[in-house]
Amino acid sequence: MQTHHHHRNIRILIGAVAGLSLVVAACGSDSEDATPVDDGAVATTDMDMNDDVHMDPDMEDDEAVAAGTTEGAAAEGDVPERIVSLSPTHTEILFAIGAGDQVVAVDDFSNFPAEALDLPNELSGFEPNIEAIAAYEPDLVVLSDDGAVAQLEDLGIATWVGPSATTFDDSYAQIEQLGAATGHVGDAAEVVLSMQTRIDELVADAPASDTPLTYFHELDPSLFSVTSDTFIGQQYELLGLTNIAGSSVDGGGNQYPQLNAETVIAANPDLIFLADTKCCGENAATVAERDGWAEIAAVQNGNVIEMDDDIASRWGPRIVDYMEAIAAAVEQASVPA
Repeated sequence: MQTHHHHRNIRILIGAVAGLSLVVAACGSDSEDATPVDDGAVATTDMDMNDDVHMDPDMEDDEAVAAGTTEGAAAEGDVPERIVSLSPTHTEILFAIGAGDQVVAVDDFSNFPAEALDLPNELSGFEPNIEAIAAYEPDLVVLSDDGAVAQLEDLGIATWVGPSATTFDDSYAQIEQLGAATGHVGDAAEVVLSMQTRIDELVADAPASDTPLTYFHELDPSLFSVTSDTFIGQQYELLGLTNIAGSSVDGGGNQYPQLNAETVIAANPDLIFLADTKCCGENAATVAERDGWAEIAAVQNGNVIEMDDDIASRWGPRIVDYMEAIAAAVEQASVPA
């Protein structure tokens, strides 16, 4: 069970935010305990960015800009031949745009595609070891935050930084920019076009309804969730679903609120999407066993959907796969009239 992975994942997702790759007890997390509210409202306790909860080191602050930034030699037009990726999302992008052969090492969370696991993968993207990175003699280091940029530049190593995406356009922009930075402009453009086409088709095929289905997106068993205006929330919204966690405005500005069980049960969502299956072993059966949850419509009607934690927390090309999984769940949902 990849609990430790999930803890660091949610950590960047939840506070000011984080990320999207987030339990805590199993891994000995030192995060603060968010206290659920007693009046049935959504709790908005923020986790500090230094708290070790679960989320992808990719999922950084939601205020992050869309565009990636390149510093050093790579910015001058050189095509890098030795790339080190310290970001799971960008590792996926690099391989998707045809730059996989240029990658010589990745971080310890870069587990897709399978070819990435054939590379050295012991580096930390969360706490970069500059000496260990430099040992691979990279001419470009790809990161999701700029914490190590100055030290790498001091060694003459070029960097590219792509913070957490907050919109689809952010994701597209980073794919195109990585294409330009690695000599794969055409390949990157094809990936973006394919994503846009598939997403347009999914949205066009989404069933229209006077009473949209409601959903609960679970980040971890302690019931942290997402609002509708997060990157992942936008995907559900495009497919016509209504989030029981509302928007950040509704929840006091916190994009990753912690709900209590009473809130979820009272909201009675039509669908429950579990983004804590790999990290925490959650599934339809464990949800049904929770006190009071057997009365929720999603549980009664078999609409508890087990999703892939990794895909849910990254903003690379596989966001389309996630949307397809949502669309399939909606199509197959059993909802009494």
